[in-house]
Amino acid sequence: MSLRHAVMAALLEGEASGYDLAKGFDASVANFWMATPQQLYRELDRMREDGLVEARVVEQERRPNKRLFSLTEAGRRELREFTAGPPRPGAIRDEMMVMVQAVDAGDADGVRAAVGERVEWARAKIARFERLRARLLDGRSEEEFLADAERVGPYLTLMRGLAFERENERWGEWALEVLRRRVG
Repeated sequence: MSLRHAVMAALLEGEASGYDLAKGFDASVANFWMATPQQLYRELDRMREDGLVEARVVEQERRPNKRLFSLTEAGRRELREFTAGPPRPGAIRDEMMVMVQAVDAGDADGVRAAVGERVEWARAKIARFERLRARLLDGRSEEEFLADAERVGPYLTLMRGLAFERENERWGEWALEVLRRRVG
């Protein structure tokens, strides 16, 4: 998957500025795709050059003008083609896991601190994802939401991110206990 496809998926929510996309990425897409604002802006410019998005300028008083991006029909076609094919297998590249692998020959206190930080980070993301879930459900049960929602993809990816972070929290707590007993 490329950043391009993640941006196109985000634009399914509607027209957005680069700033709005960066905020939206942090709130929704970040549980499965990371990108800096600079990467987003560069990709939006390439996508515009390739005819996948169009931009319109909105003039603002006392602020710089902003560009709002939306998918073109060519962008929607490319997104359909992307979703029709098989995904490449995912791969985990996690520096902390290398640290854990090397804990027996490394700095056990540093590794425990890194795992502890990861647990806290997971807890913060769980809280943020739970707030987002509550906003999406808006007082409805999950069944009601899934039956009536215009789009279910954002909810499904949110729930995957929530499950991922809950597992990070569970594993981290367990790993810390093992490290306390084993490594001292």
